[in-house]
Amino acid sequence: MGRYGQLVMGPAGSGKSTYCSNIVKHCEVLRRSVQVVNLDPAAEHFDYPVHADIRELIHIDDAMEDEALHFGPNGGLIFCMEYLVQNLDWLEEQLDEVEDDYILFDLPGQIELYTHIPVMRQLADKLQSWNFNLCGVFLLDAQFLVEPSKFVSGMLTALSTMVSLEIPHVNIMAKLDLLSKKDKKKLDRYLDPDVGTLLAEEFDDTKFGHRYKALNTAMAAMIDDFSLVRFLPLDPTDEDSINDVLIHIDSAIQYGENLEPREPREPEEQEPEIDSGIDT
Repeated sequence: MGRYGQLVMGPAGSGKSTYCSNIVKHCEVLRRSVQVVNLDPAAEHFDYPVHADIRELIHIDDAMEDEALHFGPNGGLIFCMEYLVQNLDWLEEQLDEVEDDYILFDLPGQIELYTHIPVMRQLADKLQSWNFNLCGVFLLDAQFLVEPSKFVSGMLTALSTMVSLEIPHVNIMAKLDLLSKKDKKKLDRYLDPDVGTLLAEEFDDTKFGHRYKALNTAMAAMIDDFSLVRFLPLDPTDEDSINDVLIHIDSAIQYGENLEPREPREPEEQEPEIDSGIDT
């Protein structure tokens, strides 16, 4: 029977660890067991129980404080992830100890890991070779709704990640609970956006409009060509919202299709009635 996993991705501060915590708590209510593996070597604390932690293998401080390396935060993070890929037997050993078959992989937010170097693709390929059905879960902070240009930038990042990994992919608009009532009214136009219109609103009335019109048109066409670049709303204070997201992801990785049906309960034996001997 296969195993299932989510690669939880997104820019720094998009709410990846909070998302993992919410999914774990939600699944506890459903009496469904989910484990979390932290693969962010710069993480500091968690609101969920961690089954395995990359910091036991390598910590970002190891790369930054090494006198021979002299890495900064970004270079240190890349070094740590490349070190993980070179030592995936450690991760395989950790996963072999997991009794449950559904894993959330909490990943770093540095975009270079998904667009410039092959480490995340190598990680995804290896997990699939270990019989994992994977889904990429890309989170975007709802604060990106404030400006169309920021939102389109987030869409391009999501698209780049999706194309790089080549696995089932779900985009999530996170932190909706932090939006004002005014911004929440804009939500529908961003969940299924007309990118060309958004960019026109951002640039056409400025002195830069004529310069960037062709570029904006090309970006809009490219995003629209990939119809999967759509976002699901996630309000962590709403259990129905969390459940809707989980259903979409489960469907993407075909979770449950290989699960064996539970055997029906045996009817409880009823105690024989005792004849009182009194006629009624």
